[in-house]
Amino acid sequence: MTPSILDPYLEAAKECSASDLHLVAGVPPTYRVNGEILLADADALTEAQLDEIARVLLNPGQLAKFETEWELCISRRHPVAGRIRITFYRRNGHAEMSFRFCGEAVLAREDLGLPPRIDDVARRPSGLVLVTGPTGAGKTTTLNYLVDLINRERRCKIVTIEDPIEFVHENNRAIIVQQEVLTDVHSFNRALIHVLRQDPDVVVVGEMRDHESIATALTAAETGHLVLATLHSPNVSLALERMIGVFEGAAQRQIVLQLANNLQGILAQELLPSVDRTRRVLAYELLIATNAVRNIIRENQLHQLDNVIQTGRRDGMVLFDDCLRDLYTRTLISFDTAMSRAHIPERVSRKSE
Repeated sequence: MTPSILDPYLEAAKECSASDLHLVAGVPPTYRVNGEILLADADALTEAQLDEIARVLLNPGQLAKFETEWELCISRRHPVAGRIRITFYRRNGHAEMSFRFCGEAVLAREDLGLPPRIDDVARRPSGLVLVTGPTGAGKTTTLNYLVDLINRERRCKIVTIEDPIEFVHENNRAIIVQQEVLTDVHSFNRALIHVLRQDPDVVVVGEMRDHESIATALTAAETGHLVLATLHSPNVSLALERMIGVFEGAAQRQIVLQLANNLQGILAQELLPSVDRTRRVLAYELLIATNAVRNIIRENQLHQLDNVIQTGRRDGMVLFDDCLRDLYTRTLISFDTAMSRAHIPERVSRKSE
C-alpha cells in the first residue's frame, strides 16, 4: 500500500494517536495531535521524495487525474495505521499530501459526546438529517455513528456515496452498500440519481456540494427515504441559508418548501481542545424539526431559529452557546476556549458567573 519511507511515520502516528499526518516539502513529517501540530524528529522531506510517494500511492488512473486536476482524495488501508484518507495537492508544481486516520471502530455516543436526542432523529423512517461544521469537526465520524446505529437496529438497505470511503461497515441487521466516488461512481450527483433505483431505505451522502446534489437529496427525502448528509457550515442557521441560497426564483421557493416538509434535524458541531489539552471535546448545536421550526423555514424567517432552539430544550434542542457553557461548567473546556468560540459571548459569560 505504501512506500517503505512512509511506514515509520504511519506507525508513529498510530502510537501518538495523531488524527492527521502532513507531508510538506522542506519540513519533516508533521502530526496533528489533539488539534496541535507537532514535527517529527526526522529529516525534512524533499520535493523529489514526495513526487515518488505520490507515484507509488496512486494507480495509473488516479495519477492521470491528479496530473490533470492537481487535486485528489483517495482512501487506503495500512496494516498498522488502519484505514487512511489521503488528500493530494500541488505546491510549487510538486505533490504534497495530507493523511487522515479514520479509526477501526465506531465509538459509542457517550464517548463521542453526541446528544442523546440524535439517536431519535436517526430512527426516523424518512426525511433529511444534516451534520454540518467546518473541516476537521468530526462530521464523518458522526455520520458513521448514525449509520452504525441504524445498522444495529433496523432491517433495511443502506447505500452510502462517499469521497472517499473512510470507515467500512459490516452488515448487521441492515445491508450496507458503500460506493466511492471515482472508484464505483463518477460523481455525487450522478450516483444520487441512480441510487434511488437500488431500492434503498437509507441514503448517506458524504457531502452535499452544489445545488444539484442538494435538490436530489431533498427529492430522495421527499419520496420516503431517510437521507443522512454532511455540509460545510458553522451553525444551523447558516446551513439552511447555504442550502436555500444556491437556488433562485421559483426553484428557491420549491427548496424552502421541501426543507420545511422533510427536514428532521441538523447537528452543527466543532471539536475544541480540552481543558488539559490532552484531547478534543465535541461542542454542538442541535435543531429538531418541530412544527415551529417548519413554519420558520416555510416563511424563510431563519433569523428566528436561535430563539426557537433556545426555547426548544423540552424537544431536545441545544443552542451552541448553551453547549459551550455546559462544557465549561463541567470543566471539559476552559473559559477562554468557550468565549473564543461563542457566537454571542455574553450568553456564555453571563450564565457562567
